Amino acid sequence: MKTNTQIKGMEKLPTGIAGLDWVCDGGFPKNRTTLVCGTAGSGKTLFAAQFLAEGIQQTNESGLFVTFEESPDDIRNNVGSLGWNVPLWEKQKKWVFVNASPRMEEQVVGEYDLTAFLVRIEKAIKEVNAKRVVIDSLGAIFSQFTIETIVRRELFRIVNALKEMGITSMMTAERDTEYGRVSRHSVEEFVADNVIILRNVLDQERRRRTLEVLKLRGSSHQKGECPFTILPKTGLELMPISFIALEQKSTSKRIRSGKKEVDDMCGGGFFRDSIILVSGPTGTGKTLLASEFIMGGAKSGERSLYFAFEESHEQLSRNATSWGMDFDELEKTGKLKMVCCYPETANLEEHLINMKRVIEEFKPQRIAVDSLSALERTAIRRGFRDFVLCLTAFIKKQQIAGLFTSTSPSLLGGLSVTEAHISTITDSIILLRYLEMAGEMRRGITVLKMRGSKHDKEIREYTIDEKGLHIGAPVNKVTGILTGHLKYLSKEDALEMSMSESEA
Repeated sequence: MKTNTQIKGMEKLPTGIAGLDWVCDGGFPKNRTTLVCGTAGSGKTLFAAQFLAEGIQQTNESGLFVTFEESPDDIRNNVGSLGWNVPLWEKQKKWVFVNASPRMEEQVVGEYDLTAFLVRIEKAIKEVNAKRVVIDSLGAIFSQFTIETIVRRELFRIVNALKEMGITSMMTAERDTEYGRVSRHSVEEFVADNVIILRNVLDQERRRRTLEVLKLRGSSHQKGECPFTILPKTGLELMPISFIALEQKSTSKRIRSGKKEVDDMCGGGFFRDSIILVSGPTGTGKTLLASEFIMGGAKSGERSLYFAFEESHEQLSRNATSWGMDFDELEKTGKLKMVCCYPETANLEEHLINMKRVIEEFKPQRIAVDSLSALERTAIRRGFRDFVLCLTAFIKKQQIAGLFTSTSPSLLGGLSVTEAHISTITDSIILLRYLEMAGEMRRGITVLKMRGSKHDKEIREYTIDEKGLHIGAPVNKVTGILTGHLKYLSKEDALEMSMSESEA
């Protein structure tokens, strides 16, 4: 990732947390204090621990973790699941704890200061030559005070002492609500140099984690909320939408869709770097078109990746076999990789990260995602659009052709909600529709959009059998197919329409 030009003279300390250094334009300002605020369960302690862990793993910088709430043993156990061997780092003098968690017999009456606390911190810093310090959390400290001026004074003492020691530090603090005042005491944010807010918002019975840099004193930073997730082996990973730039290369090279009739309708095939959306009601052949797309790649010697979120590996192979396609053989020869899982097994951010990693490892020329609708039902509107935007940008940057399927909510006509979300992001849109004609259900296909190319504008009838999909002649003398309100034209209307088309 590229970072923006930083303010001259401001030295940055890379955090090592995926995506965060981009959001902060290079990292945290060195030798300054960052306040991390969030409600319970937003990931503050994990974020703070990762700040130390990445310093050890990536730049060999020792760290000090000051805990006011959880015991050191609890923290060791909690972060151990992420692959961070804190006990080993402690033996190597790279990580040290200062346990300042309060005990019942140590309750203080009267005015309280942090002189002894600062002495303990300074000693621990010298012990391991720490460059990074975490204090988790300030709420436990402030529970000792009843006067706001004392709170501000003692916090200033902590911040200034760490700055004088040349330490880049992080403090955590609680919030009462996801949106409202920054911290519980409304004091902490005015003392810290930098403020970051972690949110874990519940919207439509779904959780969405975001990070926002509220201020980064003396330095530029990206604005707005950035989605992030917490993965079992790596911790926090951010997906900053703002770093996506419209800098992808474009090509006029065409690839085969896998079906000659579809290529003809699309003006000679899809562009090498295009994103295609195939939308239609259930049973109209979306998965079949995706399978044809995969086979088209195999016949051209290309590697394909199939992400399935509604059918199992065995179902996909069985369906392909019924259409005369041997997916098992393609997998054996390394031409195909199928990744199948239910959308509910992870949130969208986790799916995105996992999909990107598989793409980087397998290096396909084609990708099919079946279907976006399955993923959409597990996310809020904004989160789903961010997911699609990130995925399509990642694919297009590598000039990988992508075909996404989407299920329309109604059998006859109407546009799907998904199309309204991402129609401007995709390069091509193919609509599949049921046609109720002469007392029977038929199927129709049309190319609604083909960016940068001429395409067939007619609605054509098609059939599906054991050999796949077969596209026939245009559907004439009927209007209202896309809206679901079919109307048969009279001879006069059909003749007038034919004359108008001839004149055009």
